[in-house]
Amino acid sequence: MATDVLTGPGDTRRTPPAPAPRRTRRRAGIRSRETTAGWLFVTPVVVLLGLFMLLPILMALWVSLTDWNGQGSPFTGRVPLAGLDNYTDLFTRDGLARQNFMTSIRNNLYYVGIVVPAQTVLALLLALVVNNRMLRGRSFFRSAFYFPSITSSVAISVVFLFLFANSGAVNGILALFGIDGPQWFADSRGLGHLLLGAVGVDHPPAALASGGPFGMSWWDWLSGPSVAMCSIIILVVWTTSGTFMLMFLAALQNVPVALDEASLLDGANRWQRLRHVTLPMIRPTLFLVLALGTIGSWQVFDQIYVMSQGDPAKTTLTPAYLSYRTAFRDFDYGSGAAISFVLFLIIILLTIAQRWLLRERDAGSRARRAGRGPRRTGRRS
Repeated sequence: MATDVLTGPGDTRRTPPAPAPRRTRRRAGIRSRETTAGWLFVTPVVVLLGLFMLLPILMALWVSLTDWNGQGSPFTGRVPLAGLDNYTDLFTRDGLARQNFMTSIRNNLYYVGIVVPAQTVLALLLALVVNNRMLRGRSFFRSAFYFPSITSSVAISVVFLFLFANSGAVNGILALFGIDGPQWFADSRGLGHLLLGAVGVDHPPAALASGGPFGMSWWDWLSGPSVAMCSIIILVVWTTSGTFMLMFLAALQNVPVALDEASLLDGANRWQRLRHVTLPMIRPTLFLVLALGTIGSWQVFDQIYVMSQGDPAKTTLTPAYLSYRTAFRDFDYGSGAAISFVLFLIIILLTIAQRWLLRERDAGSRARRAGRGPRRTGRRS
């Protein structure tokens, strides 16, 4: 070439290479358009959730920091600001507000402690029964077990009022066996006190008569659910087990049949198959049932409103109903909203605790096994 002749054969200089053509970044443009389209699709949902969920929550949070009595708007300067007084009244200050709130917490603790395990175990047993391939009329039993869950809770509560009346069907059945039934919705005695009274402990010991947390004695904390609360517990367990039965049934039908047959060939009995095969396979559903059951138990309201309204002697009072009564009957909307947010915090903490207890441990075990592998091979070599 001409350039080679001019430079000569001994010249090591070469002409610089031509610059490469600049590539256009089409991927970034495509991704940006996809991102924009995605935000456009989710914007209506985000706006609706913000207007009808996030905004009311923030408004209720503001109300919980005020002494608003329901007159006018709570967002004007005429509403007195209470700060954290509505929250401290529930925990630290002696008074009727803390007494009622702690009583409702005690009642709800016993309610949750009985309802959640009972409805979970009953739902799992029902799901195991209707999942049996040898059972005839499975469709009928599934519909029959699920029917109470789709019936109005108010209607069922009214029916239970007649069943547990002084001259109702429950006391009539107990009379056939020579048992004098209690006045279910007028008996404020706790089951713990009744059991202690059966062994001769009618009065609280000196160590339990005082000194309890949050202004209540240990004797009051250990009273147990009242007779009236037990009737509500029976109603709730009966009406909610059908829904959770369907969840367990769906999970059981996804368990591979080969696993159950392999464990059967290995000589595992029914309990061992349930414990080591079935329950680990349905662990996510078990967490879902426990989480939903706990949330629903802490939010119980309609049965309390229809059947007892917190009576007798506040033994059926729950935080959800106390929040309603404080706000809409006593016209103390600030304290009512504060009770709601404390209840919200309790539910969140319990859900996180359940998630931690039922977390998957397979990843950790695999990591430990992987960590042990190289050390073993090193020792052999």
